[in-house]
Amino acid sequence: MKPPSHRAVVLASGGLDSTVTAAIAKQEGCELFFLTMAYGQRHVVEVERARQVATALGVANHLVMNLDLRVIGGSALTGSAAVPKDRPGTERSQTITVTYVPGRNLIFLSIAAAHAEVVGASLIYFGANVLDYSGYPDCRPEFIRAFEAAVKEGTKAGTEGNPIRVKAPLLMLTKTEIIRQGIKLHVPFHLTHSCYDPVGDKACGRCDSCVIRREGFAKVGVVDPIPYAITSGR
Repeated sequence: MKPPSHRAVVLASGGLDSTVTAAIAKQEGCELFFLTMAYGQRHVVEVERARQVATALGVANHLVMNLDLRVIGGSALTGSAAVPKDRPGTERSQTITVTYVPGRNLIFLSIAAAHAEVVGASLIYFGANVLDYSGYPDCRPEFIRAFEAAVKEGTKAGTEGNPIRVKAPLLMLTKTEIIRQGIKLHVPFHLTHSCYDPVGDKACGRCDSCVIRREGFAKVGVVDPIPYAITSGR
């Protein structure tokens, strides 16, 4: 691996996608600055998993920021509404699910841009993906391009000719392709957490995120190393 040539802020949730994204950034020679948001999510265990991933990947710095989005509400992840379970792929692709958190990625990327300015990072790595979901509006390439344009115009770095770029290397990959990429990069999948509605220290195995993850590992033919509350298929 080449020595780090530039700094990058990685939005690190502790999930599978963000961890593979971080491994890609490291492979590409970046010095990693993790940013994890504790936003009042019901699956707050992912914050501790992000800490464990940061240690495993040897990041330069890990900032965990508290920002309680429960006061805004509007999502099953920050409120009491039920997380959808056992939904087939056809249903997942029809509408934007209640697990969408209003403005989450816009807020997180804005904070990441501020952090990047302070630490001198020129890149933000973001584990967005558009293929496996119904298309969260803040995971689309159009959103990322628009955000980059706004950051260029609204930051000191941008106005001085040092724009901050957003890289989303998983954007158009399937979950199977993401997992295969992670295997090549020796990603510590056992440390990651994807479940929206965990049961104690286990993933529920039934929410959209669990179903997509389990299907991805099954297609690759590799055992998912995390524990699930259910062990059979849907």
